[in-house]
Amino acid sequence: MDWAMLLQLPSTLLGILAVLALLFALVQLVALRQRLQARRPVAALLRTLFLLVGLALALVLAGAGWSLRGYRLLGEEAPVVTLDARILSPQRWAVTLVWPDGQTRVVGVAGDAWRVEALVLKWKLPALLSGLPPLYRLDRLSGRYDDPAEEASAPRTVVDLRQAGAFDLVALARRHPDWLPLVDTVYGSGAYLPLVDGGHYTVSLMRTGALVARPDEDTAERIAHPL
Repeated sequence: MDWAMLLQLPSTLLGILAVLALLFALVQLVALRQRLQARRPVAALLRTLFLLVGLALALVLAGAGWSLRGYRLLGEEAPVVTLDARILSPQRWAVTLVWPDGQTRVVGVAGDAWRVEALVLKWKLPALLSGLPPLYRLDRLSGRYDDPAEEASAPRTVVDLRQAGAFDLVALARRHPDWLPLVDTVYGSGAYLPLVDGGHYTVSLMRTGALVARPDEDTAERIAHPL
């Protein structure tokens, strides 16, 4: 069986097969003890072989199921924020942010594109595969110019998205890494897309800790074919 086929199997099925393989190994262990008591070395050797095969198969199936669960978790995405853009004047925009809990905020952005940045706390592999998702804290929303010369000289907008007074586990992990031994790293992640009038965008966080920005179908069409 190749890995492509294995990844299509549900992890629960692989777990059940691992339990069955383990039961097979236990049956062989009982049979091995009986053969040894009966002083039948050849039969005992055969049961030993079956026992090792059963144990190896149980370990492989259990490991495959665990790995498959981990890969599925890494493929999940959590919604972070949605953005709706409305043009005010050339390179000046009103952007409405909507959080998953329904909180909204309207801010002004200058430039040709928007960029969202966040701090991400990523767990070490055992905690990640067990289902513990990465943590994040939105940091800022800023405008971005297509022309590097404009980026250096034109007015810039940076909007602070941090929540004042909130308990900051990300900052705690950076200042006192020994307090949280399961933390792998804390790093910045960002995503940006061009601004279009009436554009609608979604930002989500993958379990790998990467921010992903996507326009809806109509917005993507206008980005690809600007007027």
